Amino acid sequence: MTEAQIPADDAAASVPVACSLSTEGLAEQAGRWARLAGRAMTGYAKTADGLRLDFRPERGIEEELRALVAVETQCCPWATWTVQASATRLTLDVRAAGDGVTALHGMFTGVRQAPVPR
Repeated sequence: MTEAQIPADDAAASVPVACSLSTEGLAEQAGRWARLAGRAMTGYAKTADGLRLDFRPERGIEEELRALVAVETQCCPWATWTVQASATRLTLDVRAAGDGVTALHGMFTGVRQAPVPR
C-alpha cells in the first residue's frame, strides 16, 4: 500500500475554515469530484474527525484523485488529506478539528457513487 499524506501541524489548526478557490475554481473542482465519484467512488462515510471516501483503483483514478487532493491541500489547508492505495482500493481520508469537521461533513454530499461493475 502506498500513502501520501499532507502532515497536520499546529499552523493548520490556526488556519480559518474557508476555501480559497474562486467561484469558478470551486465550480471546476466540484465538477471534477463529481466526475471522479461517478466513475469510481465505492464508499462515502463520515468519521468522527472528517470523511472517508473509497474508490476503485481503475486506470487513471489514482492520478486524478491525487491531483484533486493537491488542489484541496492548497485551498483548504485547515484539513489533512491522505490518500492510501492498495491493489484493491484507493482510500481518501480527510481530517480536521473543530469547525473543520462540520465543514467536511457538508462536503461531497451531492456526489453519486459509481455504479457497481457487472
